[in-house]
Formats: sequence, C-alpha cells, structure tokens
Amino acid sequence: MQFGMAGALETLCGQAYGAEQYRKLGTYTYGAILSLILVCLPISLLWIFMDKLLVFFGQDPIVSLEAGKYAIWLIPSLFPYAILESMVPYLQTQSLILPMLLCSTLTLSFHIPLCWALVFKSGLGTKGAALAISLSYWVDVIALGVYVKYSPACEKSRAPFSRDVFLSIWEFFRFALPSAGMVCLTTTSLHSLIPYSIGAAASAYLSDYMYVLYTTEKRKIDHICSTRVSNELGAGNSWAAQLSVCTVMVLAVAEAIMANKARERIFKGRILADKLVDQLN
Repeated sequence: MQFGMAGALETLCGQAYGAEQYRKLGTYTYGAILSLILVCLPISLLWIFMDKLLVFFGQDPIVSLEAGKYAIWLIPSLFPYAILESMVPYLQTQSLILPMLLCSTLTLSFHIPLCWALVFKSGLGTKGAALAISLSYWVDVIALGVYVKYSPACEKSRAPFSRDVFLSIWEFFRFALPSAGMVCLTTTSLHSLIPYSIGAAASAYLSDYMYVLYTTEKRKIDHICSTRVSNELGAGNSWAAQLSVCTVMVLAVAEAIMANKARERIFKGRILADKLVDQLN
C-alpha cells in the first residue's frame, strides 16, 4: 500500500522539477510523509489482529500465531518506511542516485550483523528479524535526511514546513489512491498466475518469488520512466516524454526476450541432466 501510494510523488515531484518549481518538491515530500504516516495507523490495526484474520481465512492456527507475532513486531517499521518511500522520489527526481546507493550500502552493512545478533544471539528469533528491519529503515532514513539537510545539491528543493504542505495532501491522495490500486492489482494478478494445483505452499512460494523479481526489475524501470516522463511534461517537452516511453517499451521487450531465452536454456539443461541421472540409475 505505502509502496504504491508513494508512486504519486514520481508524478508530482517530476512535473514540479521539470517546470523548475523546485520548492514544490520539498512541499510535496512533506505532504507525502504526513499522508503515509496516517495510512500506517489502519495498517497497524490490521496487523495487530493478523493472527485472527489468518485463522478466519483458513490458515493453520500455529503458523497464524507466529505470523501474527511477526506482524506486531514489524509495525514499528511502517513509519520509517513511510518516510523512506517519500524521500526516494524526491531524490530520484533530481537524479541524486549515488547518495541513495551509498546510504543503502551503509544500511545493508548495518543490517546484516544486527539481524544476525537479534535473531540468533538475543533469542528473539523471527521477532528479532522484524526488529532489525525497523532499525535498518531508521538508519537509511537518518542517513538520507542528513544528506538532504546539508547537501548543496538539495538547496534549491529544500522547502520550509508551511501551510502549503497540508494543502498538498489532497493533491497527493488524488494520485496516490489510483497508484496504490494498480500495485495491489499487479500483486493479485502475479499471485493468480501460478496454478494452485501444484500445492498451496509451493504456489505461494513461487508467487512471492515472481513478485520479488517483478519489483526489483520491472518496477525500477517503471520508476525511471515515470520520473523522466514527468520531468519532460513539467518542462513542456511532450515529444521527449513520448520518446522516453518508447525507449522503456523497447527495453521491456528486449528484457522479456532475453529472459525467455534464458528460461529455455535452463529448462533444457535440467531436462538433459534428469535424463542422464535416470540412465545412471
């Protein structure tokens, strides 16, 4: 939900940056942070009763109880995640990619030993994993916040917290709700691609695996395209926006062809290996 709603900032910040209304980037980002933090409240309530909801939908009671505990410990991560998802489009619109990469590297270096310590040394188990995620998000948010605060690259787009922030909330929701709906539909469609005849556990695993592949590859390309198109439309360059869309479509088709060819080679290799094993047996 938060991931989808934050996509509205790509349009708002992109067009504002293209139109050289740099102060609006900060205003929109503040408004998005407030909006996403408000959304955290109903999500938190849902996660508190996650175990009961899972049992209601026919899941195993023991697994549901453990999932409910994990969800409750994961609630603190919602709030830094809301801030982080709002800061990413703000920086991406200004082509400040390297700072995000460095901050993510710092966060990863912090998260790995922290997660190991909380899961295996503290005895918290899955609850420690959820707590590690929350703390790591805060590290990433603080690192990016320090950069935005003191970097000369963000000087033009830094805006004071004013009345305009609250006025921008309605405009944010006007784009955020359809964006969240599209992400939810995408998730649902990907999960429905795997036939449940192969078993519920295997089906859920494959569906989640496909979704991870989608979000790490396709969604990032979509973000780049959305930011570029918004920048050009904000600057009044409709032709450049159309060119960006065509370029991304070509990249998507090329990626699909390469992935399909790789899939064919992998499956042919596995079939050949299975035949050789059968002959040995």
